[in-house]
Amino acid sequence: MKRYKLRIPVPVGKLETVIDDPETSRRGLLLMAHPHPLHGGSLENKVVTTLARAANEAGWVSVRPNFRGVGMSDGSFDAGRGEAEDMLAVTRFVEASYPGLPWVLAGFSFGAYVQHRLRQQLDARRLILVAPAVTLYEFDPVPPDTVVIYGDTDELIPPQAMQQWAERQQLATIVIPAAGHFFHRKLKELKQAFLKACPC
Repeated sequence: MKRYKLRIPVPVGKLETVIDDPETSRRGLLLMAHPHPLHGGSLENKVVTTLARAANEAGWVSVRPNFRGVGMSDGSFDAGRGEAEDMLAVTRFVEASYPGLPWVLAGFSFGAYVQHRLRQQLDARRLILVAPAVTLYEFDPVPPDTVVIYGDTDELIPPQAMQQWAERQQLATIVIPAAGHFFHRKLKELKQAFLKACPC
């Protein structure tokens, strides 16, 4: 495994990004989007790092940018619009080093909102939305093979709201019993759910 720490050029400047590359038998690229940057979200979030590690173990290169204004990333919060533009720029930059590998897009909470916007502009093998903030942001329809993962005791986004949003589009859901929004003490179950959802 090799780790690269980069500042990738995007419309607003540069984004701090960590890329973990298994180096051998690469199967694809995972772009992982972290939760809300104004509430402590970063590429070091434990949900983000857990899913990146799961992808690495399955032979995928994981890409974890910090959104605008987080860590060493330039710019300031743009409610998901500019963040999606930045993510597209990150994918184009990364693709130059890994041509031909498919993308999986995964996002946690606010990051799910960003990734669902990015999916409208980027072809990906799968979109995985973890505890998507469907009551806080206006989500558009997503591809039918999208998978929604959430905990049934989520204290920030009502589980019923996530379930209803997914059902309206006939999306697959994976519900983790007794898991809250941040999956405290449920990261093992989250990892298993992610690997089930991911075409890894």
